[in-house]
Amino acid sequence: MDSARKLSVWNKLKFGVGDFGISAVTALLQFYMLFYYTDVVGIDPGIAGTAILVGKLTWDMVNDVLFGYLEDKTVSRWGRRKPFLMFCALPLAGSFWLTLSLPVGMSNVAAFFAIIGTFILYDTFNTLITTAYSAMTAELTTDYDERTSISTYRMVFNATGYILGAGITTALASFISTSAGVSARDGWSWVGLIFGLVAGLTTLVPALFVNVGPAVSEEPTTMPPMRAILSTLKNRPFVRYIIISMIMSTAFTLVTTMLPYFLKYQMDMEAIQAIIMLLLLGTLTLFIVPCSMVSRRIGKAKTYALGIGIACAALIAAFFTPREARILISVVAVVAGIGFSSQWVCPHSMIPDVIEYDELATGERREGIYYGMNAMVGKVTGALGSAICGWGLQLTGYVENAVQTETALFGIRFLFALLPAVLLLICVPLLIRYPITKDSHAEVVRQLEERRAGAAQTEKGGEDQ
Repeated sequence: MDSARKLSVWNKLKFGVGDFGISAVTALLQFYMLFYYTDVVGIDPGIAGTAILVGKLTWDMVNDVLFGYLEDKTVSRWGRRKPFLMFCALPLAGSFWLTLSLPVGMSNVAAFFAIIGTFILYDTFNTLITTAYSAMTAELTTDYDERTSISTYRMVFNATGYILGAGITTALASFISTSAGVSARDGWSWVGLIFGLVAGLTTLVPALFVNVGPAVSEEPTTMPPMRAILSTLKNRPFVRYIIISMIMSTAFTLVTTMLPYFLKYQMDMEAIQAIIMLLLLGTLTLFIVPCSMVSRRIGKAKTYALGIGIACAALIAAFFTPREARILISVVAVVAGIGFSSQWVCPHSMIPDVIEYDELATGERREGIYYGMNAMVGKVTGALGSAICGWGLQLTGYVENAVQTETALFGIRFLFALLPAVLLLICVPLLIRYPITKDSHAEVVRQLEERRAGAAQTEKGGEDQ
């Protein structure tokens, strides 16, 4: 078995398309979840933010690791990962539709539990799928640069889906409401159904049509659950990666959650909100391939640091951008897109590399538990970011669909630009000193190949006796 194999372009395309729909619904929730709760359904922002955080800190806090461990132990005719894509795709579609179909006029208590209930249902199927799908990246090859190539194909689809989710959601909901003569709430419900079906159907493509098996062992893990979880914290590169991921997830959630508020209330640009979104995400998509090329030259972590440095400069500029400065904010969106392209390429090609370090230490392939831990941290810190937004809006006196006070406008600018910029700056030195390089990873893979060859030789010798 050639663990460092190269994949065909066709298989990379089929694998990558699986991220299109998931990315679309993820973008919709990141950009519009709080906005939907406050401005469409009329839920108090403090209640909405707290409900999101509670959902993340309960079931969502444990299910990523639980499902990752479950998938590592799975034995089936389709392998360890594909069954979860095959059988959870359509339930994912239905649960996402329910998430965007909440009734208007609920009491605070009813709204709190409605958010938690629909979120937990959707998150269960989403986690089962994304943990399995992400872990496939580490199983398709162990080659350092080929993983970057696979992640690049995947992220092109991811970014395209992200543009769809972020760029057309409000326009599509408004179009449906106007053309069908239904309420804004019903328009968003139809959006939930459409996006849910797109996510479910594209998830089936890598499950059914990627015709290469794993390049590594699929032996189920024998490690007990708690030991499996705690052992990941002994993996030094993974711990560094997780710290960076926690900070980045919080910062990015602040940016994506507050962007609609920033454009609508601070910049008075609600009419061209979709255009600004497309400028940001379109630029991001165009720079995914150049970012991948830079990564091959200077390494994944340093490319990541360079990108978030550029994004940080754009956020600081946004904080000081005058009201209604359309040209300037458009330039800022383009620069931010260039910087955030590294957020699409680098993390997804960095985390597979920690798997070999773990295999060298434990003798097992445990992609699921690592991707589960990573997803858990991302979701919890993402929820924290959403909660910070909700609390910050409430604290500074935000009132939905009204002229905001200067205090509220400062709160929007601070949450959207200044606070995320500080968090991004913290990550730069951590990335510059990241312990995994191309050479160090190659040495680990070499040691693993020698160990496997020795084990195979020993097994052969035993059979000959």
